[in-house]
Amino acid sequence: MPQSLDNVLVHLVFSTKDRTPWIDTTVRAGFHAYLATVARNAGGRCLRVGGVVDHVHLAIQLPRTLTIAALVEGLKTSSSKWMKGRSRELWGFAWQRGYGVFSVAPRNSSALLQYIDEQEKHHRSRTYQEEFRGFLIENGIAFDERYVWD
Repeated sequence: MPQSLDNVLVHLVFSTKDRTPWIDTTVRAGFHAYLATVARNAGGRCLRVGGVVDHVHLAIQLPRTLTIAALVEGLKTSSSKWMKGRSRELWGFAWQRGYGVFSVAPRNSSALLQYIDEQEKHHRSRTYQEEFRGFLIENGIAFDERYVWD
């Protein structure tokens, strides 16, 4: 087969260090737009960015030449600089070391986009840790609580 074809949709989730509430409504829209731009500049197709004060969710179609690790490194490094550049009060901004990435079947993309759009609603009754733990369990990912949170 002379062509290399793909359709890889991922749900990427990561939080601020210690879930500190840095991403408030004064910076959120611009911050999410910036994350989408970083993903696109890396070659991905960013379908959605959302989240609340302490974490983000991204729906990204990956190109076949981009690794998840390279994408996450670019997103975190660049967005940290962006955030710290907004004001002196944000100089302490940092991301957690880890992240979660989950594959999504194309037929489930609408549900993912809706889930990301409804983050404010979800987090009225559920913490980031409860949400993330649920993703790990739902996706059959073995984990040790001692090493998931930083």
